[in-house]
Amino acid sequence: MSLMWEEVVIDSRDPRVLGLWWRDALDWVVVGESDDELEIAPAEGAHPTLLFGSVPEEKRVKNRLHLDFVPDDQAVEVERLIAMGASRADVGQVDVPWVVLADPEGNEFCVLSARPS
Repeated sequence: MSLMWEEVVIDSRDPRVLGLWWRDALDWVVVGESDDELEIAPAEGAHPTLLFGSVPEEKRVKNRLHLDFVPDDQAVEVERLIAMGASRADVGQVDVPWVVLADPEGNEFCVLSARPS
């Protein structure tokens, strides 16, 4: 048996707006779009992708799954993402080396400390 990781699906009220926010945040490209979905990837043909799909309800509780990102400079990236519309999120973390943010629809993600060279 063989499985290939295809995509991570993110429910959203407005897949186009949220998908384009993540495209800009990650400097990725749009690889697919329909009336109720938008798919982005690091490059055309790359996997896994992020697929934003339309749902009628708003997010209400903490994510059961979230994305972690490693920047070159954590403080710079956190400020850039906040300037783009992310917000700081409190999911119960205490004295940790990562920063928890939420995208414009409230989906939590973490910006980790930079890895040593």
